[in-house]
Order: sequence, then C-alpha cells, then structure tokens
Amino acid sequence: MSTTQSERLRELLEPLVASQGLDLEEIAVDSVGRKRVLRVVVDSDTGADLDRIAEVSRVLSAKLDESDAMGDAEYTLEVGTPGAERSLTEHRHYVRATDRLVRFQLHEGGELVARVLAVDEDGLDLEVPGVKGRKATSRRLAFGDIDKARVQVEFNRKDAKDAKNTEHTQNSDTTEEEA
Repeated sequence: MSTTQSERLRELLEPLVASQGLDLEEIAVDSVGRKRVLRVVVDSDTGADLDRIAEVSRVLSAKLDESDAMGDAEYTLEVGTPGAERSLTEHRHYVRATDRLVRFQLHEGGELVARVLAVDEDGLDLEVPGVKGRKATSRRLAFGDIDKARVQVEFNRKDAKDAKNTEHTQNSDTTEEEA
C-alpha cells in the first residue's frame, strides 16, 4: 500500500474508530488474487469485544462505501484486534501491557524477558523472573534502551489473586489444624 493511500485511509478512518472509543493501531491493504483485503487493527485500554468490533466494522464499511478511498476495485474489509503476542510500539501499548510478560530486544544487544509492573513517561519498572529457584529481581528500563518489545503468551501463570487465595486457604488450614 502506498504511503499516500495509507495516509488517506488513516485520515478517513481514524476519527470514526475514535468515535467508537477505540484506537486505530494499524491499516494494511493486501492483494489476494484479483481482490484486495483492507485489514484494520483496533484496540483500547479496556480491550475490544466482538460487539465493539462489529459496530466499528459497520461504521467503517459505510464510510468506505461512500468514499473513493479504496477505488473501484472489489475489496474485503477485515477489522480485528492486535492479538495476544502484540508488538509494543507506542506508549499506550506499554501501559496496556502492565502485569504482562514481555520479551525485549535491547539496543545494546541481548534480550530480556520481564513482567511490566509500571509505566511512566521515561520507561518501565520491571520484574525479571528468577531462574532455577532464585527470587525475581526488579529492574528499570528506559524506552531509549528498547529496540523491540513483544507481549508473551503465558499458559501456566497463576494470578496474584489466585496465589493470595491459595495462601489464605493454606493459612486457614494451618490455623484450624493447630487449634
């Protein structure tokens, strides 16, 4: 997709996406045979459920139909969210990744996998998981030190709330046994 078409589409669609309480994250036009596919990626601080995706899709489709932004050729509109292993490129992405595990590629070389604890204007407060029974450590990482960052999918993570409930249950059991 040419830069001018991308810019035109962004200018046309971004206000509509924002009116639905979402952020326009990405626009891509791909050719599939003789057809084209316009992919629009949206997100928000609270996420985007299927109803919100369907509504923004209807709004964008209506606007595209009344404009000539996609030209006369046939196209398919696909609206979705960034997915589980999203790349973090904007400040808001890091904020949304709070309490998530992220893999960082660092400018100095090397890689770091850590949990985002807090985000401010200058960088991130991280918890680096301990290895081989060692305790986790804290680390500060400036945005300027990050080359790339991508959220990691965790299948076996226990939520802090679950851990507290388990701990409380174990403490209650111990207290009852001692009594």
